[in-house]
Amino acid sequence: MVGHSESGDLCFRMMQLEDIPAIAALERESFALPWTEEAFRNELLQNHFARYMVMECDGVIIGYGGMWTIVDEAHITNIAVRPAYRGRKLGERLLREMMKTAAFLGMRRMTLEVRVSNTIAQNLYAKLGFAPSGVRKRYYSDNNEDALIMWADLPGQKV
Repeated sequence: MVGHSESGDLCFRMMQLEDIPAIAALERESFALPWTEEAFRNELLQNHFARYMVMECDGVIIGYGGMWTIVDEAHITNIAVRPAYRGRKLGERLLREMMKTAAFLGMRRMTLEVRVSNTIAQNLYAKLGFAPSGVRKRYYSDNNEDALIMWADLPGQKV
C-alpha cells in the first residue's frame, strides 16, 4: 500500500506540495503538453477528488501518477516515469500501486485516455486489465491526435 518500500530502494507515497518542482520537471521531460506547477498546486490544494502518488528510488522522484476518485470510479489524469528509468517495468509497478490504492479507497473501476499512437502504453494497460471502450476524437491539442479510452475493473476489497 502507499508509503511502503517494495524493493528496499523503491518507495510509493502521496505527493506533497514540495514535490511539485520535481514533478513539473518530469512532466516537461515526458509530455508534449506538460502540466504547469500551478496546475499541480491547484490539484493538491483545490480538487478534493484528486489523488497523486510519487514513486521514489533512493529518495529521488522517478515517477508519479494522478487520478480523480469520483463515487466508485478512478480516472487517471497522468502517469509518467523519468526517461532514464524507462524500460525497467517501473511504469507497471506504479500503475499497479495506483490500482491498489484506488481499490483501497473503494473504487470499483478505473479509466484513462491514451494517444492512439502510444502502443507501448496501450500494451501495458491491456496487460493490467484495461480494455478499449471508445475514442475521443482530436483529444490532444498539440497535434489533434485521437485518444483511446480504456477501462479496467479493480479487484474487490477484502475486509
